[in-house]
Amino acid sequence: MNGADWSVLICSLLSIVGIGIHRTRRKQSVDQYLKSGNEMGWLSIGFGVMATQASAITFLSTPGLGYESGLRFVQFYFGMPIAIVLISRFFLPIYYRLKVFTAYEFLEQRFDRRMRVFTAFLFLVQRGLAAGLTIYAPAIILSTILSWDLNLTILGVGGLVILYTVSGGSKAVSVTQKWQMSIILLGMCAAAFVLVQRLVSHVALSDALDLAGMTGRMQAIDTGFNWNERYTLWSGLTGGLFLALSYFGTDQSQVQRYLGGRSIKESRLGLLFNAVIKVPMQLGILMLGVLIYVLYLYEEPPIHFNENGLQSLQKSEVSAELADLQRAFSENHGRTTEGTKALLQAKASGDLSAVEKAEHNWTESLKEEGRIRSEVKALIKEERPDLNAKDTNYVFLHFIMNYLPHGLIGLLLAVILSAAMSSTSGELSALSSTTLVDLYMGSRSEEKDGPRVLRAGRWITVIWGLLALAFALSARLFDNLIEMVNLLGSLFYGTILGIFLVAFFLKEVQARAVFLSALIAESAVLLIHFGRVGDWPLFRGFQVEYLWYNVIGCVLLILSALLIQGFTSGKGERVT
Repeated sequence: MNGADWSVLICSLLSIVGIGIHRTRRKQSVDQYLKSGNEMGWLSIGFGVMATQASAITFLSTPGLGYESGLRFVQFYFGMPIAIVLISRFFLPIYYRLKVFTAYEFLEQRFDRRMRVFTAFLFLVQRGLAAGLTIYAPAIILSTILSWDLNLTILGVGGLVILYTVSGGSKAVSVTQKWQMSIILLGMCAAAFVLVQRLVSHVALSDALDLAGMTGRMQAIDTGFNWNERYTLWSGLTGGLFLALSYFGTDQSQVQRYLGGRSIKESRLGLLFNAVIKVPMQLGILMLGVLIYVLYLYEEPPIHFNENGLQSLQKSEVSAELADLQRAFSENHGRTTEGTKALLQAKASGDLSAVEKAEHNWTESLKEEGRIRSEVKALIKEERPDLNAKDTNYVFLHFIMNYLPHGLIGLLLAVILSAAMSSTSGELSALSSTTLVDLYMGSRSEEKDGPRVLRAGRWITVIWGLLALAFALSARLFDNLIEMVNLLGSLFYGTILGIFLVAFFLKEVQARAVFLSALIAESAVLLIHFGRVGDWPLFRGFQVEYLWYNVIGCVLLILSALLIQGFTSGKGERVT
């Protein structure tokens, strides 16, 4: 990085923080602090919903998934547009009619305080962990690439977020997220432009897509039904639907974004904006990774994208072995490049036997590249077990640092940090509002506003910010960050969604039945994940991928609630 990069990076971040503080500097009420004073238009809501979901992890890890396995991950989002339409139709009118600050207030009116506190607690646990992860993820990668101190990077990112979130609350989050998403979209478009320009200097774009297709990376849809396959059309339309219903319909970090709308119409438009934009945006980010893969068929990539891991090996006893692997990798990559050109020439000639021979040679060189990479990863695991040997999270950052012109490097780093800040600020604001409204104030109606409550809200935000920083400072890097965030949510979202669906649509089910069912459903999901059910004799080899946790938790809760309600009298409980 040079002076231009640092100037762009620092100016971008300070401008966002300054806008957030300046636009919310006047005296605020609790309503303004928690719900933006119901002043947000549909575009602010749309960008806020998108920015809260699209953390830095999205822009760091998703291109790496595209590089490694292609477009299949986009199936994860197929249920989201359906979920948003359902939320706009059924959930949103109820929230507006009841004039709630949080989604969980409704549960006390429908059931009792126990259900409100229990559901809020589930949200606070998973979202509190996620807030730490959204700070930690970009910090550890940026610190590795740029040789920044990890702890200082975490503290810097987290400190800036806490500063303007505490200052302006939900409104500051909404105001800054609009600018953050603008920077993010501009930066990603600039990166895509540079990538395509570099790629077409080697190969026509149509041929590049053809090459990606021959490696299976252009297959976006898998119609097979397999419990052991993580991303299929059916897991996306079912598990993805249930996950999106719970996330957008019951997670306070999202509900708070659209409860601040000027009207129910503005909130609906903001949500539907995401239903239209999200899937194409994720497909485009995955495509960046696919095209980076094709570029590296012509230009030699690093033998491992985490340069910190390579430097550790170079200074260890296996440095000579690493040097041998590097030579073999470079020689093989020369064969890969020549094989790529020969394959395209054979396809252009129409000679089927030549195509078959060229494709065989090309495939063998790709297999050899994979074998050498695996050996390097094994060396890293052996020599540095504290490092994650999987390097897909570093693919896009490597491209940024080595291919983008100065100035754009600073902008893309600002994109990553802005995404981290926007997502974390939304999470901190939601954690604060849930703690303040559902636990601190509870059902007390005598004081919904006033300096004391507002002061308490600010301090609660500080506390959650410090807890998120503490988790980030003690966390470990996972194989793929975006999958880890979605896994963390899936452990709880099915149960939470089931509670809300019972509350909305099964009026005969009362508080005791749904509470017991929630304990059963959540215990079952945690047992499936942590109990290694696939190792049990009865379920040998049977593995449930995390998207299905959302379906299992939700369906199990609903069925259990109906059964328990049917076997109990429900005396002393109320139905509203």
